[in-house]
Amino acid sequence: MNLSYFIPTPLQYFAALVAPQPGGDAPALLEAAACIAQVEEPALDVQQVLADVDALQARLARRIAPDAGPLQRLRLLNHFFYGELGFAGNPNDYYAPGNSHLHTVLRTRRGIPISLAVLWLELAQGIGLKAAGVSFPGHFLVKVRVAGGQVVLDPLSGQSLSQEALVERLEPFREQSGLPADEQPPLLLYLQPASVREILVRMLRNLKEIYRAGSDTPRLLGVQERLVVLLPQAWTEWRDKGLAHAELSQAQQAIADLQTYLDNAPGAEDTAAVAELVRTLADR
Repeated sequence: MNLSYFIPTPLQYFAALVAPQPGGDAPALLEAAACIAQVEEPALDVQQVLADVDALQARLARRIAPDAGPLQRLRLLNHFFYGELGFAGNPNDYYAPGNSHLHTVLRTRRGIPISLAVLWLELAQGIGLKAAGVSFPGHFLVKVRVAGGQVVLDPLSGQSLSQEALVERLEPFREQSGLPADEQPPLLLYLQPASVREILVRMLRNLKEIYRAGSDTPRLLGVQERLVVLLPQAWTEWRDKGLAHAELSQAQQAIADLQTYLDNAPGAEDTAAVAELVRTLADR
C-alpha cells in the first residue's frame, strides 16, 4: 500500500503555526520565531532549536528551589542567561540578519533586543515567572510581574529600568510625534504586554528593513509572504509583496498582490503609481 505524505513548505509551516486557534490560544512564540530563519535557511531543523532551548531550560530549572519567590527566580535567570551563558547584544554587527535568527543567537550568544527577549521569555515562563514582552518604541523590552508591581528590563543586559530611565528613552519618540505634552500618551500605555503576533511582526519588519537596505529581494519576498500571513488586512504589506514579485520579474504574482492593494486601499496616495505599474506588468 502506497502512502503519500504531505511535507509543508517553510511558509506553510509558519502559516500553520500562527493560524488562529479554535480556543483563541496564542501561537507558540519560540517555534514561530525560530521558523523565521527559514527565509534564509529553508532546511533549518526547527525542532532542534526547540530541543536546544529545552536543554537550557532543564539546566536552569535544576537551580530553582520550589519555594523561590519571583525576585529570586529573576536573579537566578539573569545570572544564568547573561552571566553564565553570556548572552548579549551584537554592537559590532547589529544589522546582520543572523541577529534575528534564534538558532544563530543560540550559537553565538549575540543578538538584538527582540531575539534575546524571545529566548529569555521562554526561560522565564518555564520557571514560573509571569513575564511578557513589551513593544517599546525603538527598543524591545521585557517585564516581570512581582509582588507589588512589575520590573521592566532591557533584554540586552537584564538591567532593570526605572520609571525615569523609561521616560528618558521615550522622550525622542514623543518629540517626533509633535503632540503637546498634555496630549502625550502616558508611559503605562507603552508598557502593555506585546502579543505573540506583535512580536513576530516586529521581528519580521526588522528583517524587512535589513533585506531592503541590502537589495536582497528574494529574502525580502520571503519576509513579505510571512507578514501577509500574520497581517492579512495590512494592505501596504500586500503592496510591498507585489513590488518584490515585480523586482523578481514574477509579473502574474505581482499583479495579483498589487491589485489586492488597489482594491482595498483606494484612498492611498500611491494608488496612481501602483495602478500604472500594474498596467505596465500586464502589457509585458
